[in-house]
Amino acid sequence: MNLSKDTQESSKITAGKDYPRTYREFVTMFPDDKSCRDFLYKLRWSNDFICPQCKISSEPWYQTQNRLVCPNCHHQTTVTAGTIFDKTRTPLTTWLEVAWHITTAKNGMSAKTIEQTSAISYRTAWTILQRFRIAMVNTERKKLSGRVEIDETLVGGVDVGGKRGRGSKKSVVVIAVELQNPKGFGRTRMRFIPDASSDSLIGFIKDIVQTGSTICTDGWSGYNKLKSLNYNHEVTVVSHDNDQAHVSMPGVHRIAALLKRWLLGTHQGSFSKDHLQSYLEEYTFRFNRRTSKSRGLVFRRLLEQAIVTPPITKKDVTYGYNWEKD
Repeated sequence: MNLSKDTQESSKITAGKDYPRTYREFVTMFPDDKSCRDFLYKLRWSNDFICPQCKISSEPWYQTQNRLVCPNCHHQTTVTAGTIFDKTRTPLTTWLEVAWHITTAKNGMSAKTIEQTSAISYRTAWTILQRFRIAMVNTERKKLSGRVEIDETLVGGVDVGGKRGRGSKKSVVVIAVELQNPKGFGRTRMRFIPDASSDSLIGFIKDIVQTGSTICTDGWSGYNKLKSLNYNHEVTVVSHDNDQAHVSMPGVHRIAALLKRWLLGTHQGSFSKDHLQSYLEEYTFRFNRRTSKSRGLVFRRLLEQAIVTPPITKKDVTYGYNWEKD
């Protein structure tokens, strides 16, 4: 049988590959919604279809409107039901294109850029981006361990004539990063906290750092309880000189500088406190996968998390996602 040139090229690209490596491969793999659904089906049910209702593995019946019917309990579902794609009216090709751009672009993309790139409304682009940011958080991710450097930074506008440091009205973000031996950085975590009090800082540390780890901080009194919580605490008293702070705590200060540059560059410094944590989660997702040899694999990882993330409504994200419920 003689295949057309386009079909032959498509076969070469997709054969034996479970995710695209280049944008050319992406366009070839996902020309329509059916190809997108097929890809999501393989991610959601890599072996056999499992009914969301009776939890029995089987071969589903296929009906109109892309419905899958369990042959055992006759429950009807779809590939996107119960995921962030649930009941979306936006084509799946658009969803996957946005996922591709935000995971493969070096500095990510703002909603405005996605609007112009994908030819969709700003509101749609913004909502899709917010949902993907929530999906970027793996609720089963392991806590940081080993030597962990922790400090706070301030993000937001400039306070003219206002207080500096921890007393500023800017947004306080606490950053934790693993220190590797002999050098280098591992994973990071970030959280927007209301203040630099002991309750806020210790609550963050208990959530994201494994007990028994060594935590390196400055001399701020908010960290004084760490030893009583089964953490090894190394304190470096830093003066008000920024150069000394940068030298003594290089990990946090480097990540803080990169975070601020990203917010000012990709997002033009335009964000509200209600949505700041979402931006931090996107940056964390990108930073922790910075050494990936294939950006296409990062694209796949995002979709893997998207199909296990429960549905998110516009109401959930319009005034800021409630991260505390996770």
